[in-house]
Amino acid sequence: MSGSCPSAVPPRVSVVIPNYNGAGWLPRCLDALVAQTFQDKEVLVVDNGSTDGSVSLLRERYAHVRLIALARNTGFAAAVNTGIRTARGEYVALLNTDTVARPGWLAALVRALDRGPADAGAVASRMLSLDDPSRIDDAGDALSWTGAAEKLGHGEAASRYTHRAEVFSVCAGAALYRRSFLEATRGFDERFFAYLEDVDLGLRGRLLGFRYVFEPAAEVLHKGQGSALPRVDYVRLVTRNRILLFAKNMPLSLLLKHLPQLLYGQLYFLIAYRRPGASLAGYLSLVRCIPHIVRERRRLRAARRIDIAELDRLLTIRMREPPLRVLLRRRLRGAPL
Repeated sequence: MSGSCPSAVPPRVSVVIPNYNGAGWLPRCLDALVAQTFQDKEVLVVDNGSTDGSVSLLRERYAHVRLIALARNTGFAAAVNTGIRTARGEYVALLNTDTVARPGWLAALVRALDRGPADAGAVASRMLSLDDPSRIDDAGDALSWTGAAEKLGHGEAASRYTHRAEVFSVCAGAALYRRSFLEATRGFDERFFAYLEDVDLGLRGRLLGFRYVFEPAAEVLHKGQGSALPRVDYVRLVTRNRILLFAKNMPLSLLLKHLPQLLYGQLYFLIAYRRPGASLAGYLSLVRCIPHIVRERRRLRAARRIDIAELDRLLTIRMREPPLRVLLRRRLRGAPL
């Protein structure tokens, strides 16, 4: 680890930024944090074995940042957990490198948690498109029984998302968490590596009785997929993680009740992704996760604090994507999906 020496008095907030070859994004992200109106914070960057000069950039230009340089790419979940373990703040903010936080972003998040109910585990930001700030990128996350995770408001006018509201979960690209929530949930599941790990965390928190709030005053510009994996890797991981998310967290009665929707979702994304080999690899990789799934199901069943009927209502029935029949027609015509 390198960077500035921490003071004896812990900050109220630790901002943890996972980075993998994000040297092109880091300056705007970190400069925006310097300009925050809320200053009782520390900034930690967890570098996942970058090869693009990220570490040199941080050491030369951002001495105030606490740098944790990992030897290899451990994935988003593991990098974030490393940062959380090192963080000293009462609250932990997570922020992607491809973001530019508005000056009042962190102050609004802290105010929302300070004034929020004790069971509010995290606060979601009003994430705006970096390319078109008049449009929403993410205003909290939703989850469908088809397995589709939805970015609420994505592509819609930002003017429609100006009121505080409860959401199913928060996007870890720009969110604030209570440390007590992260301790109760044991942080991010590192088996996810990348993609859907924040939805998984949100679902596990729901099982333990936590809720989440969308704070419209906490604005951050977000590029989205600024440091994405190659398409084949994405399909493999998200295919596996979508099933892992449900298999380890959901009560058996709900899995059986919504089995038709779950199967529909698998077929839908198999066709939509157009990478059958990568999808198959994702399914096969689940075999290694079976012991973990069994352990987590036992642990969460004993710890669950939410009624099954309430949990059922938290997920949506439909997905935003076009119906499967429309997808198939487009596929047969060779049109873009």
